Amino acid sequence: MPSEAESRPEDTLAIAERAGIHRLPLPTPFLVGRVNCYLIEDEPLTLIDTGPNSGKALDELELGLATRGHRIEDLGLIVITHQHMDHIGLLEILVRRSRAEVAALDLLVPYLASFSESMEGDDRFAEKLMRSNGVPGDVVVALRAISSAFRAWGCSAQVTKPLHDGDALVLRDRTLRVLHRPGHSPSDTVFFDERRAILLAGDHLIAHISSNPFVSRPLGADPDVERPQALISYLESMRATRELPSELTLPGHGDPILDHRALIDQRFAMHARRARKILKLIRDRPLSAYELAQAMWGNAAVSQAYLTLSEVLGHIDILLRDGLAREHSSDGVIRFEATSETP
Repeated sequence: MPSEAESRPEDTLAIAERAGIHRLPLPTPFLVGRVNCYLIEDEPLTLIDTGPNSGKALDELELGLATRGHRIEDLGLIVITHQHMDHIGLLEILVRRSRAEVAALDLLVPYLASFSESMEGDDRFAEKLMRSNGVPGDVVVALRAISSAFRAWGCSAQVTKPLHDGDALVLRDRTLRVLHRPGHSPSDTVFFDERRAILLAGDHLIAHISSNPFVSRPLGADPDVERPQALISYLESMRATRELPSELTLPGHGDPILDHRALIDQRFAMHARRARKILKLIRDRPLSAYELAQAMWGNAAVSQAYLTLSEVLGHIDILLRDGLAREHSSDGVIRFEATSETP
């Protein structure tokens, strides 16, 4: 384990650098801020995630590579952790310039091959979900337009090396175990270097913010598919990750994580508190997920309607699973109420 003296971000990054892994934080247009890509100096020269499709991100990526004596054309392998635009956006450009292989979860292959069509399916799924959970029509229309505009930050690309849960991704000097960890997105994949006890976690674990379990259309599913239970999937994924003997976790945003088990325990406690808070709100009267989001986050329930809706539905799923809440629909809107079993 790193010592207490090595607990500062710059010191923990030095641990990664000694293992040949270099963080390249690239700018994004999103509220989350910079995205961490990671350069692995091995054979082949490997990049974990790409940043968004923007000239500024590309310029900073080229500068980060040059600082370490490399060019985009030197890349031999690009590994994708999940489907979100800030992690895949430069993929097409980088592959065209480097001819690198592209490795990603097998379930993600058709999604990336037709990114715009995949996003359209996601948007249709999200629109139906928002309307059925009480989000006003004008907010739905506005968010649909914003999502369409954001597609330019992503890209389509061909995956040449499909990965499966449990696979070994073998480089010359290391082997990364491929672990599917759905929750934040359906395609979240982490990569564990068992010999060095280093976990490349993407957005599965982030220290300074909770990785939001977005209610997303399952990969390859029709937009009319039944809503998946994203938070419950995420909690299961975190339980599996908690068992890994990782000594250093490198996230997709923010600083490295030394004690992933402590962070995961904090997340478990936070989600339990939030579920209890929602339970209190539905004791008095039935409420839609949108009404619950407004009660909890005020104006953020409008400006970030899908994010807050996903948060509420995730915790409602916990209450439904535990028999503490039930749902009913009237006038096309689903509402939730506490059951008689509520303590």
